[in-house]
Amino acid sequence: MALRDDVIAVLGALRPGEVVSYGEVASQAGHPGAARAVGRVLRESNGLPWWRVVTADGRLVPGLEDEQTRLLRAEGITVRNDRVKRRVHERR
Repeated sequence: MALRDDVIAVLGALRPGEVVSYGEVASQAGHPGAARAVGRVLRESNGLPWWRVVTADGRLVPGLEDEQTRLLRAEGITVRNDRVKRRVHERR
């Protein structure tokens, strides 16, 4: 599978309330070190739960902080100062 397909599979398996980092998505997709490519897939694909993906330190998507905050809070995630306060974790 291509990186894009692998990333889409990982993102498609995310459930409400799950937050992962770009790097975690890349690793789970079998492409460790491809965090930037995950961001590219998110930008170029519609219908993916992009709001559930944050930076390794919990920062939100620049320029989309308000929308991402609204979507994350609707799923029970705490966001303060444009960062996810709930610990980012790997999916099991």
